Amino acid sequence: MTKQSWFGYAALAAFVVASVNVPAPFADARETMRDRLRERLASRMGADEGPKAPESETIAYGRYPLQRLDVWRAKAADTHAPLIVFVHGGGWKRGSKDNATGRFKALHYPEKGYAFASIDYRLVPGATVEQQAADVASAVRALVDRADTLGIDRRRIVLMGHSAGAHLAALVGTDERYLKGAGLSFANIAGVVPIDGAAYDVPAQTRDGPPIMQATYKQAFGTDPVRQKALSPTLQAAAPNAPQFMLLYVQRPDGVRQAKAFGDALTAGGSLVEHGSFPGEGLQGHAEINRRLGDPSYAPTAAVDDWLKRLFAR
Repeated sequence: MTKQSWFGYAALAAFVVASVNVPAPFADARETMRDRLRERLASRMGADEGPKAPESETIAYGRYPLQRLDVWRAKAADTHAPLIVFVHGGGWKRGSKDNATGRFKALHYPEKGYAFASIDYRLVPGATVEQQAADVASAVRALVDRADTLGIDRRRIVLMGHSAGAHLAALVGTDERYLKGAGLSFANIAGVVPIDGAAYDVPAQTRDGPPIMQATYKQAFGTDPVRQKALSPTLQAAAPNAPQFMLLYVQRPDGVRQAKAFGDALTAGGSLVEHGSFPGEGLQGHAEINRRLGDPSYAPTAAVDDWLKRLFAR
């Protein structure tokens, strides 16, 4: 990142943090502006860094414009390569495979012998979180249906997601209804890698999470406790679940708290769970762990590589 870019992003971050004391009539507008700036900063930090990924193939997995995915084939692999499916973040209401996947993943994972896909999905408020989770499952189904053509092993698929995408990947990995709705099951999912999510237990996060995010949570999950529970991976983690999880997170207090509670619930449900706790704080750390994952010089990359190697060797 250039020095000029860094100061520009730092200024945005300072505005997000500092613009708190606004008269009550303007509270909603302030919250919207701060939320948009947070997401803009998260998606654009490091946008000028990293290698250029090779060309991908785009697949439509539904009739809506956002039901699209990009897939990169594995390099130097046999005809049945494992597949990693990435779900972008953006507060359930923005972001895309084009601006929130990070620069390194689509280059790094194919070079490791894995196919890699990054998906778009319908966004709130035009769609519900339930429909988003169904979109994730439908995207996996589209890839499974093309497994022979793409050289993918149907039984060695990992779901990976960042932020809101971490929540969606975790939800699909704990509530089998979404996979079953697409004609799949947990037998198709070898593991799940949620990256720095903080809404695994929605009621707890709406109670204890950052005030700046409360409007986003309300828009995504509503206020009905029954619905919030149904959309909480931690509260859906009684068996069965996907067999293995690697929970990645930086040192955001709510993210750490949520990941540890989610891990405990998964372990109680019979899944094998590993934690990857790494340096990084606030929005900067939250963005960095996504944009740099796949960078060989970044510690979480080696941790995930080791986990994937052991997972796919089974």
